[in-house]
Amino acid sequence: MFSPEYEKRILHHFSPVARNLMDSFNSPPKANTIPTSGFSPVMSYDRFIPYRANNSWHTNFQSSSGSPSATADTKNKQRGELGDSGRDSQAYSCLLKNELFGGNGGASSSMENSLLRNKGDENNENELSSAALTEPQNNNLFQYQSPKKSDYDEHCPYSISPLSAKSQKLLRSPRRAVRKISRIPFKVLDAPELQDDFYLNLVDWSAQNVLAVGLGSCVYLWSACTSQVTRLCDLSSDTNTVTSVSWNERGNLVAVGTHHGYITIWDVAASKQINKLNGHSARVGALAWNSDVISSGSRDRLIIQRDTRAVPHQGERRLNGHRQEVCGLKWSPDNQYLASGGNDNRLYIWNQHSLNHMQSYTDHMAAVKAIAWSPHHHGLLASGGGTADRCIRFWNTLTGQPMQSVDTGSQVCNLAWSKHSSELVSTHGYSQNQILVWKYPSLTQVAKLTGHSYRVLYLALSPDGEAIVTGAGDETLRFWNVFSKARNQIENKSVLNLFSSIR
Repeated sequence: MFSPEYEKRILHHFSPVARNLMDSFNSPPKANTIPTSGFSPVMSYDRFIPYRANNSWHTNFQSSSGSPSATADTKNKQRGELGDSGRDSQAYSCLLKNELFGGNGGASSSMENSLLRNKGDENNENELSSAALTEPQNNNLFQYQSPKKSDYDEHCPYSISPLSAKSQKLLRSPRRAVRKISRIPFKVLDAPELQDDFYLNLVDWSAQNVLAVGLGSCVYLWSACTSQVTRLCDLSSDTNTVTSVSWNERGNLVAVGTHHGYITIWDVAASKQINKLNGHSARVGALAWNSDVISSGSRDRLIIQRDTRAVPHQGERRLNGHRQEVCGLKWSPDNQYLASGGNDNRLYIWNQHSLNHMQSYTDHMAAVKAIAWSPHHHGLLASGGGTADRCIRFWNTLTGQPMQSVDTGSQVCNLAWSKHSSELVSTHGYSQNQILVWKYPSLTQVAKLTGHSYRVLYLALSPDGEAIVTGAGDETLRFWNVFSKARNQIENKSVLNLFSSIR
C-alpha cells in the first residue's frame, strides 16, 4: 500500500466523490448499509470510467441533427448572401463533415450538383448552403466498431491525398464561374439641367456607340469610343426645351422632340438638321423609330406616324385612343406592332393596318411609361406602372392575355430586356430610386443597384447589350455592367439543324 504522506497528496487532488470511493475501497464494507456516493463497492474493478451523460460536449451538441442552434445557424446561412469566400467556406465545411462522419453517395452527389450548378444570381448562391452532406443516423460522438470492407475500398492505402475517394471526386469536379454584377458604376458623367420629369425620354444610345442626351434646350452627343462630347443643337433661340431624343436603327439619324410640339431630324455625321415635323399641339415626350417611319406621342393625347422621306403631311397616320399624355412608345422587334402607354393608365397595341388599337390592357393603376418587348419570346411584352401601381406586368400580345406580375415596391420608370439572356432591368423612382435586374420567368432579383439620389427616370442599353446607362434628376449619368454577353441557352445539336454540320 501507499505511505500515509503520499496517500494524502494524492487525495488532495481528487474530488470528494473520488475520495469517498477510495475510502469505500480501503475500509471494509459495513453490514446493512447503502453507499451514499452512488457507486457499488465492488473490489473487482480495475479501472474508473467517469459518467459522461451530464457533460455538455460542444462538439456533440453541434453534430446532433436536432439541435435548435444548429438548425438556426443553417437557416441563417441559407438566408445570407454568399460570395466566393462564403461558398469556399461551405465547401470546406461539407468536406470536413464528409471526412469526420462519412457521407452517403446521394448526399455527395447533391453537393457536387450544387457546385456544378451555374450561379446566375445572388439568391441561387444560397443553394450551396443547403447541399451539406446528411448526418449519420447514429449521433454518438464516439463509435467503437470494426471497419467495413467499403472503408478499405474508399481509402486506398497508396493514395497521397489524406481525403477519401468521395471527397477527392468532389474537389475535382469543375465549378462554373459565377457572373458578378458590380454594385458601383464603372463611369459617372455630369449632366447639368437634366430634367426631373417622369414623362420625358431624354437619353438614348445608338448602334454606333454614341449617347444622345437632352439637357435643357440642348442635345449633346457623347462617344463611348473616344469619350468626346459634342453639342448637336441648341433650341434656346426659340425659347424651347428638349423633351425627347431617339436614334434610328442605323445610328446615323437622331430625332429630337420639343416642348413646342415639333420634331427635328438631325444628320449626326454632318451635324445638320434635315427635317422638321409639325403636327402636335403640345410637348412630344415619346419617340420610336420603325425603319424610316417616326412615331411620336404627345401631351395632346395623339400618336402620329410619319415617313421622314416623304413630303410633310403625306402618308401621315394619327392614332387616337389615349385620354391623357402619351409617355411611352416601343415597336416590337419584328416592327409589326406598336405598344403605347399613357398617363391614363392604359396600354395599347397598334398595328400598321388600322387606325384603331387592336388590344387594350387596363390592369395598371398608374401611368404606363416603362414598355419593353422581349427579343427572345415572340409577342411577350413587359410594362411598368407609376407610383400608385409599382408593378411590372407581362402580356402575351398574341392571345391578348395577361401573364405574370411582380410588385416592385417603387415607381417603375423604365424597362429593358437583355439581348443575350432572359433577363430584364428596371429603373425605379419613389421611393427607392434603385435599379433592379430580374431573371425571367422566375422573376427573381439578380441584383439591386443603388447610387442615384433622385428618381432613375432615364435608361438606355448599350449596342453590345452588356452595359446600361441611367439618368436621374441628380444631374448624373451612371454606367453599369449588368448583362452577360454569353448566351445561357444550350446549343441545339439536333441532326435536324441544317446549319450545325456539313454533309
